[in-house]
Amino acid sequence: MSSVDFSAYQDKYNLGKGDFRNFSEGIEKEWLISNGIGGYANATVIGSNSRSFSSLLNVSLNHPTDRYTLLANISERISDDTGITNLATYHSISETYEGFRYLSHFSFGSYPEYTYQIGDMIIRKSIGMVYGKNTSVICYSVKNGCSNRKLYITPYFTCKTLGEVADPRALGLHSDEKSGTITITSDVMNMKYFFRASDGEFIDRSTYPISMAEPTHIYLSGVLYDLDVRNGLNACDGFYTPYDICIDINAGEDKFFYFVCSTEDVSCNGFDILKSMDTRKKELYDLVPKKDGLLKRLAYSADNFIVERESTKCKTVLAGYPWFMDWGRDTMIAFTGLVLCTHRFEDARSILKSFALYVKNGLLPNVFPNTDADVPHYNTMDASMWYFNAVHKYLEYDTGASARRFIMEEIYPALVEIIDNYKKGTDFSICMDEDCLISGGSDLDQITWMDVRVGDLVVTPRHGKPVEINALWYNALKVMEELSPGDKKTEYHELASKVKDSFISKFWNSNENCLYDVIGKKADGSDDPDSSIRPNQLVAVILPYTMLSADMEKAIVDKVYKELYTPLGIRTLPYHDERYKSQYIGRLIDRDKAYHMGTSWGYITGFFISAYVKTHGNTQSAKEDAALLLEPMIDHLNDGCLGGVAEIFDGSFPCTSRGCFSQAWSVAELIRCYYENII
Repeated sequence: MSSVDFSAYQDKYNLGKGDFRNFSEGIEKEWLISNGIGGYANATVIGSNSRSFSSLLNVSLNHPTDRYTLLANISERISDDTGITNLATYHSISETYEGFRYLSHFSFGSYPEYTYQIGDMIIRKSIGMVYGKNTSVICYSVKNGCSNRKLYITPYFTCKTLGEVADPRALGLHSDEKSGTITITSDVMNMKYFFRASDGEFIDRSTYPISMAEPTHIYLSGVLYDLDVRNGLNACDGFYTPYDICIDINAGEDKFFYFVCSTEDVSCNGFDILKSMDTRKKELYDLVPKKDGLLKRLAYSADNFIVERESTKCKTVLAGYPWFMDWGRDTMIAFTGLVLCTHRFEDARSILKSFALYVKNGLLPNVFPNTDADVPHYNTMDASMWYFNAVHKYLEYDTGASARRFIMEEIYPALVEIIDNYKKGTDFSICMDEDCLISGGSDLDQITWMDVRVGDLVVTPRHGKPVEINALWYNALKVMEELSPGDKKTEYHELASKVKDSFISKFWNSNENCLYDVIGKKADGSDDPDSSIRPNQLVAVILPYTMLSADMEKAIVDKVYKELYTPLGIRTLPYHDERYKSQYIGRLIDRDKAYHMGTSWGYITGFFISAYVKTHGNTQSAKEDAALLLEPMIDHLNDGCLGGVAEIFDGSFPCTSRGCFSQAWSVAELIRCYYENII
């Protein structure tokens, strides 16, 4: 079978009319840009908002938290001697607006760009964000034909918590226009923001004539979010539209103008912001150590997740867009792909340091505090273990003397604290058992990544000794052996040897020729192994330090390939398991019950690719086979969120993407396995 080569992967996503022949096709693809502090902009490639989390300006006021939607969208109407052409694209309760019919091309390089053709007039609209600021820009380049035209721009203002819908009349919104800037205030949210135009005449829409069919022009109500409708969510929203901005465009004229929406009264040039986004992308590309097109494009996608956290003054990782915040577990798993393969070593140190500062009783926070009054949440037993892997990988990538000095001076004490607490016992019943394996969890605790709980129903109870935790435990001890001096080195070595013996004797399932998922306890205190076929066992194959024989590792990979592999993600249960859920759909409770019970996860594809290449001898042939296995995931970069990888997929074909449209560890593991195992 011929090999595939991704090295010449596109720098820009280009879509034409064949990609959005109708409304339903058009909303299946979307874009994402972000500002490095938790704010972002997102819409579909046809210009509509498909979910309540979409907008042209979502801000973060206590970065990366306290997120609000301010500028939902912006629409255009063209007036000439033939009449009015409306470029708005959205569904409402009463009708459908299909301005995308005039959309001739869409591209997404450093930023999204829409090109409309209306007769002999071409309008190009580009959307950007200021890095480090809650500021978006919308830039227009117009090439007019032989008629005089007027272009009317209508901003859709709001002021609501991210992901909510609201009646705009209930938001207490007011506006005031002065010298080309609209100031929007919300009495309800106690917020103020600004919308500035570089050109045009402001027209007060309250002066337009009203009718029974259109009783107001300053509120737009009944707008529907199509994907939210599909998911059974509250999907009807409305916006505040107090002004139109009218731009006169003469026959044969080329015209350039822009709008700036911000929480600050700024005077930046929108086109300069677009250039700065091109510059930033080039800088990120230049950091990438291998001149590979796919790796560079993924490095740009990775940038969306790396943000500044105000409460720690350090970098952190947002788990996923559009709704997840920064979590300890996700950050550590995504660490190698996001900041090491992309050579962002300063960010890597910042992330490691921020988590070391918050270690408590040997646990890394799963959720950070947002204010001085908040407390971290430590309900995870795997974040601390993945932290050791992040440290080891950091030293593998950053080989300078300052890197090891940084680890020994600022991180090593936290590592010692973690090991000591896991040995003696800590919160959530986490402790080292007599067999030197790590056990944890009880009652309603959900402290591994399979953490769904619906009320008092624990959907995936994994109390006891989870397989990946103990694989990570051994890896952590070996990392400490490598880092530690003298007697401590010997101590860690001896404990690791005991862990290895216990792990092999207790976790190997000879009937299935793979590993048990969890070793629980029966009422009499004897071991109660869970023989569920799950992907967690891959962790025991892919870590820097592993315990199993080559034959055992090969058997695990064969089992996962046969039972759990899909072209888009690795299933959490095999389809023949009676508990298997084929689709992640329906009510929230139904989706929660499917989350880890058959649903495929994108990030585990990275684990599988690494395990596959390793157990096939790291040969060129194995790498070529792995590239073929990875090809559907690369193709997925052109679907859903362009350049992103979804959080989850249905376990059964056609493996529809679900959950967050771009997930940090999904993108990160694609980067890591491609960088480490294929190129």
